[in-house]
Amino acid sequence: MVYLRHPIACAALALLLGSCVSDREPESFVAAGDRLPSFTVTMNDGSVVESPSSLEGKVSVIAFFSTTCPDCRAELPELQAAYEQSDEAVFMLIAREEDAASIEAYWHANGLTLPYSAQTDRAIYNVFAASGIPRVYVADRSLTVAAQYGPEGVTAGELSALISTLGDSSHLNNP
Repeated sequence: MVYLRHPIACAALALLLGSCVSDREPESFVAAGDRLPSFTVTMNDGSVVESPSSLEGKVSVIAFFSTTCPDCRAELPELQAAYEQSDEAVFMLIAREEDAASIEAYWHANGLTLPYSAQTDRAIYNVFAASGIPRVYVADRSLTVAAQYGPEGVTAGELSALISTLGDSSHLNNP
């Protein structure tokens, strides 16, 4: 049996095992071309979002995250920038196993204003994926997933361009 005697090594190992980095083989159940699945979440402002009825006719950005995940922490500023640049999309960040108090503290400390839904379990996440965060889904006005980004992430520029394209072209599908 191997024992780690160095406290820094033990702390690093604990962080590694407890973070999103442990999601080694990301697996999504929802891909580009699929219709958004049905789900219901309560957002931090108290509003209830029910898919599909609440999202029909809107470009939607749904992102799964945890503030304890280093990859998510890197992704959140990109999502914030895209959110600030877009008036064409509904943004919903849905926590994977994180309570409202810890998310609110992180949002406050980092100047984030993105709407989120605290979820202390994986029930909603498991409708979309088996592993891997951050995970971002972008759906057009007809609720068809136009793009899905896994833990490799997406930049604000890429996301804003996609939202703009979907916003501009969605009238072709919805006369």
